[in-house]
This record gives sequence, structure tokens and C-alpha cells, in this order.
Amino acid sequence: MSDDEAAEDGAEEPVDLEAIRDSLERFEGEVDDLESDLDAAETEDDLDVVEADIDSLQEDLEAVEIPEPPEPEDEDEEDEDETTPEEELQDRYDDIESDVSDLESDLEDQRGPYAEDVVGEIDGASATITGTRWTEEGNTELNEAVEAFLDDLNDVLGTSVTLRSDGENVADQLDATLDAAADAVEAAGLDPDDDAERIATLLEATDALESDIDDATEWTDLEVREQLRREGFYDVLDHVKDYPPEWHALKVHEKRGNVDMILLAYETFDSEYMEEHCLEALERMGPEEAIDPMLQKANRRDEAAMRILGKIGVEDDEVVDTVLDYVDSNPTLQQPSFRALGEIGAEDAVEPIAQQLVADNPDVRSWAARALGLIGDTRAIDPLADVLAEDDANRARASAAWALNQIGTERALEIVAEYRDDRAYLVQAEAEKATLEPAT
Repeated sequence: MSDDEAAEDGAEEPVDLEAIRDSLERFEGEVDDLESDLDAAETEDDLDVVEADIDSLQEDLEAVEIPEPPEPEDEDEEDEDETTPEEELQDRYDDIESDVSDLESDLEDQRGPYAEDVVGEIDGASATITGTRWTEEGNTELNEAVEAFLDDLNDVLGTSVTLRSDGENVADQLDATLDAAADAVEAAGLDPDDDAERIATLLEATDALESDIDDATEWTDLEVREQLRREGFYDVLDHVKDYPPEWHALKVHEKRGNVDMILLAYETFDSEYMEEHCLEALERMGPEEAIDPMLQKANRRDEAAMRILGKIGVEDDEVVDTVLDYVDSNPTLQQPSFRALGEIGAEDAVEPIAQQLVADNPDVRSWAARALGLIGDTRAIDPLADVLAEDDANRARASAAWALNQIGTERALEIVAEYRDDRAYLVQAEAEKATLEPAT
């Protein structure tokens, strides 16, 4: 039968899988070459060449069509574990596509910095100043911040931009000043290759400017301070040792165990800086009064709140249920949730945490083992013994040995003691402890 006759009968031409395989192999080689080219690129022109090559590779890759695997003739004979040639090619294609995407991201990270980045940061700072209501103290702080920025700007560019006096108020004057600073950057004609260091220095200066603006006293800050003053928050201050005074007062309240004042500060200040210090104080103190606000925060996937609930250590049903939601999450949330449940001693968490002893990530397995050790439930002995015997990560095995020692029953200690000659030093150390500790 001729090709035309086959086409008329609706027969499809066979796909040349070997040709696709050869193309993918060539693409893999091109990815390796582009990684080397990107590492060697030193100028924007070099990066432009690499970007063009990446675009070309992307176009060639998009032109490749991987056929769907054929349906099995007999569904009963289908082997789910067997990979078809089409599936193998699709996996290779997906890996190449991912590598190309990574190359594009790496290339963007390697570009710049640019003078327009500096101008954008200056414009952002100016918008913050004009869009905020400031106190008299804040205006003084803003003037000082902009003057410090101008010193850095003039030093880098060799210009003489100064504070402007035109404008009805301080914010307008500073806005005009920063407009002049942005014009000076644009006029300098900074090249991303030749002037990379100068641009980077200017960006550091804009970061400092933004930080100083954030620290300047807004009108709303004054209202908050007045509220706290009425509540007696500042009464502990004989003199201001640290700046800002709120931080000094917070430290005194922590030292005196004034949980109510720390919670007042946490709920009142609209400041990431003060919130961070409030949370750190609560984590060190572990007060039961903080359970409700920390529950609300933990429900928003907050790691610090979970750590504080663990430090409080109250086995409250709502606390345990809230933290349990993150046991089968991502490692960033699993670590504080495991630790919190362990410190609480949550027996309801034994089974879900034990299931994580077979997770792909060895860190997760290690954290899970230690949490089970903190809980101390004997149901964890067998799964921990399996980790000690079979896990290929020594840190997970050492954590399992530590956990068995924490459980401390005769059987748990006997299991650990058998590993006195283990290949891993940390496991050996736990085995030696097991031989010395009396069984419970």
C-alpha cells in the first residue's frame, strides 16, 4: 500500500522516537553549554548573547511533540510500574524544559544592577514621604535621612545635590530634593558593566534611606504611643537606654514577667520590627496568656507562633489540632510543628508524626524522630527502631536513637544499646548512653 493509500485509509505515520531521543540528547548538551556560557558571561552584551541562545533553544524545544503512550491491548496486563518509551521521552523533555526555565531565571539574576533601579528606589522613597502624615519629630528624622542619602549620592556621583527649600511643607521639599537626586542619577549615564560597583553602592544608599523613612515617626505612631502611655507601658522607663524606647520598655517588661504589657504591645504596634521582638519575648517566656493570639497567628501558617505554642506546652485540643494541620505540609512548616507537638507532649500526634519517618527528606525524618522522643509514647518504639536499622541518613538514625533514649523504657534502651559499634559516631554515643541509663 502506498503512503497516499495509507493516508486515505486513516492510518497514522509512525512517530520516529529515536529521532526525538536524538533531539533531546542534543538539547541536553546545549543546556550544559549554555550553563557554561552563563557562568563565563561578564558583560550585558555577553548576557544578551546567552539570552538569544536560550530563546533559540526554547523555540526548538517547543517544536518537539512527544506522542502519547499507546493504550495497552489488554488492560489486565497493564503494568503501572513499567515506563513506556514515550513516558521516558516526556520525562526527559520536562527535565530539559525545567533546566531552560532555571537558565532564564539565573540570567535575570545575573543582569544589572541598573541606574533605573536606583531611580525607581528614589521615586518609591519620595512617594512614601509624600503619602504619609508625619509628626514634627518625624519631619526632623526625614530631613536627617535624606541628608545622609545625599551625602552618599554626591560622594558616588561627584555631584552637589542639596536639600531644596521650595514647597509648602517638609514632605514637598523632600519630594523636590529626591526628584533632583533622581535626575542626577539619570544624568550620570551609569553603565551596568563599567559602573556596576557605583550602582550597587547607590542601591545600598537607597536601602538605608528606605529604612530610615520606615523608622521615622508617623502621626499614627504618635497615637499608638499615646495609647500605650495611658496604659502604663512606658512607666517602667526611668531613662531610655535603647532606641526606640518601645524596645527598651519591652525588655524591662519581659524581665519583670509583665506578659499583659508584652501582649498589649504585640496587639497595638503596627510594626514588623516590634512584632518580631514581642514574639521573641513570648517565645522565651512561654506564657499561657499568649495561647489565644498565637493560635490565631498559627492558623495563618506562622512559624514563630507554632514555636511559642510549643514553648507554652499546654496540651489543649485546639492547640494540638491547629499545629497538627502542618505535620503533612512543607518542611519549612513541618519543623516548627513537629517541635511544638513534641514539647507539648501531644499523644494524638504520635501516629501522624510517625508516618513522616518515611518521608523523602532526611531532615523531615530526623525532626519527626526527635518529636516522637519528646512526646515519649511507647507506640513510637517500633517505627523508631526501623529508622535506626534501615534509614540511609545517619542524622535520621542518630535522631531515632536519641528519641529511643528519651522514651527510656527497658525495650527502647535495649534496642539502642545494640548499636555501640555503629558506623555513625552520633549513633554510637546514643548507644553508650543507653547502657548507662536505668530503664523506666
